[in-house]
Amino acid sequence: MRSSPGSATSSSSNPLRTSVDPARVGRDGALALRFERRGPATVVSACRSTLPLQVLAPVALEDPAAVVSVLNPTGGLVGGDRLLIEVDAREGAHAVLTTPSASRVYRAPGEPTEQAVRLRLGPRAIVEWVPDHTIPYAGSAFRQTFDIVLDDGAALILLDAFAAGRIARDEAWRFRLLESAVSVRDRRGWVLRDRFVLGAGREAAGLGLAEGHDYFASLVVVADRGLDAFAGSARPLLAGAEGATGGVGLLPRRGAVVRCLASSAPALTDLLDALWAAARRDILGLPALALRKL
Repeated sequence: MRSSPGSATSSSSNPLRTSVDPARVGRDGALALRFERRGPATVVSACRSTLPLQVLAPVALEDPAAVVSVLNPTGGLVGGDRLLIEVDAREGAHAVLTTPSASRVYRAPGEPTEQAVRLRLGPRAIVEWVPDHTIPYAGSAFRQTFDIVLDDGAALILLDAFAAGRIARDEAWRFRLLESAVSVRDRRGWVLRDRFVLGAGREAAGLGLAEGHDYFASLVVVADRGLDAFAGSARPLLAGAEGATGGVGLLPRRGAVVRCLASSAPALTDLLDALWAAARRDILGLPALALRKL
């Protein structure tokens, strides 16, 4: 599969145009991507970005998807940053979006870092959102939202993974705020609404906190087929994972959710790679994609 990056465009009606307020700490970053199916391939037909967000050129792999890496060249997120990522996958397109490494959220004495991700999937489109995990530093504040709309026949695989902080520096659970919300809709209405909020000065040494695991993740799968097979594959993976645990459940319609806890970053990565491979096989009928070998 070969993907072309498409040409960047600008417009006076650009919805991603950002305003400059010299009194505010932080930056407004935006990224808009459009994927289209052209013959047997998916291409990036439009791309627009403003720092601190960038996107690398699509990578040609032995896979039908266009594989794109979202990059923050500033090295991390600071308090007051406001990021908007918009992805439009047109009819029949298949996009995989990832990151080169874990995302770092630095200490924020004032406003939190905010990131909004909007995914629009056309008929029979596929989007796999599979970034590395997020690391919230001590004193950081991070708020994230996913707003996802799927058309008929579309499929979604979405990973949302976190460390409890810089574990090697004994900063586990010392962030000021960590919040993530996922909303998924289709033509029939809501498929999933999920949200967690952690922090607000709570002590992290309480009884049973994450059962001693400093890494946690959710995997959301939405599709019209293969969900029972995926849940059946996920259960033994979760039961047999070394240094990790979790559970899987089917949504009332069209979806499944996996929750994971892990004692280390390698344990988290190994389990999520296995679950992603199972979702690709059972939902999409595709083999695993070895992004970490790039």
